Amino acid sequence: MSARLLLLEDDPAIARTVAYALERDGLTVTHSLLVHDARQQLQRTRFDLLVLDVGLPDGSGLDLLRDVRHAPPTAALPVLMLSAHGEEIDRVLGLELGADDYLTKPFSPRELAARVKALLRRAGHGHGHGNGNGHPAAPAATAAALFHDDETGQRISLRGQPLSLTRREYRLLSHLLRGAGRIHSRDALLAAAWGDDSESTDRTVDTHIKTLRAKLREVDPAREYISTHRGMGYCLDI
Repeated sequence: MSARLLLLEDDPAIARTVAYALERDGLTVTHSLLVHDARQQLQRTRFDLLVLDVGLPDGSGLDLLRDVRHAPPTAALPVLMLSAHGEEIDRVLGLELGADDYLTKPFSPRELAARVKALLRRAGHGHGHGNGNGHPAAPAATAAALFHDDETGQRISLRGQPLSLTRREYRLLSHLLRGAGRIHSRDALLAAAWGDDSESTDRTVDTHIKTLRAKLREVDPAREYISTHRGMGYCLDI
């Protein structure tokens, strides 16, 4: 069965374009123009993923995100937020409320579809996890096939392409690679990249993870490698 997606977007032209791109990838899309309608849809139908716009005539997608995260039946649903202006406050608030990903308008429908597929993969929908024998591939082995960590030169390549990383980004990604498939707390990542005596904060880790994601996306836009686990930390998904 195809994954079911709820799209909350009040611009009909954007909604049509997004729905077309996602349905072409085999997803079933239900579109709501208003927060009120989206709430009703969530009560009636079981969805696999939500795409929520921030600014709507009757409220904000952030309000719906807050509701979703506090209701046990929907608390674990993958959520991608859309924002018209890309204000830092919206992005930060969305991530703090538990959004899994964020896209700023204007965006390409192809990128949205790629992000949605990556979120569904992480949530256990779709294909591409097996090794041909019906068993999942070992994360460390898969990581080694995709990434090359030159520890001496402190350089990492993805799919044969060198990543342009700062020293902190290198240490973060190297730590995530060594524990691919495991969730790493912000404290553990702080210690790995900044040392135990650092005065850096959780927000420092979040900022560096954001730039790391952007650099990984430049090399491989079709996949999201680092996932956020609310209240727990980050994981490198292979």
